[in-house]
Amino acid sequence: MSSLAVSNEHAPASTARVIQPAWVRIVHWINAVAMILMIMSGWQIYNASPLFNFTFSRSITLGGWLGGALLWHFAAMWLLMVNGLVYLILGLVTGRFRKKLLPITPAGVISDTKAALTFRLSHDDLTKYNYVQKLLYTGIIVVGVLIVLSGLSIWKPVQLQWLTALFGGYDVARYVHFICMALIVAFLVVHVALAILVPKSLRAMIIGR
Repeated sequence: MSSLAVSNEHAPASTARVIQPAWVRIVHWINAVAMILMIMSGWQIYNASPLFNFTFSRSITLGGWLGGALLWHFAAMWLLMVNGLVYLILGLVTGRFRKKLLPITPAGVISDTKAALTFRLSHDDLTKYNYVQKLLYTGIIVVGVLIVLSGLSIWKPVQLQWLTALFGGYDVARYVHFICMALIVAFLVVHVALAILVPKSLRAMIIGR
């Protein structure tokens, strides 16, 4: 009996639940690196032909000049596209998207948003996403697809003229691309802030448990 009791005492530690599987952690961190490279190089590209009455400080851009920024942007683009495709395929095949992101209801989003704004949103069970997380993660996937497609239409407006036309032309595609970038940056700010507020979620994304 005593040996059984000792065994039971150690059981929780040895059978700790996997919150983030290995493939999720790998694509997450690759995506993080790719997005940072793309954003910083993208800001340098933007500075060469601004859409609005401002430019980004050189201290937060990458590439040094337009040509260098383009090289960084295209290199990170392929990394992001391949990694994103792997994430989408595995997310669908494993059923992770269905389990984690669905369902999303207006009532649930409103309720969890109110709880989050009053710091009453529970983060006890990291294996389940609340409705705010479901909405944000689903939304950022859609934004990710849009930023890739708009980027391709800007990169190859002649070869992919049908895609550029879907966005309403080259100039409109640039605005769509910029807006998607701004949404991703906003998401990253919120994402990092939540990781700081709930450090165990960061730990789960590093070691999985």
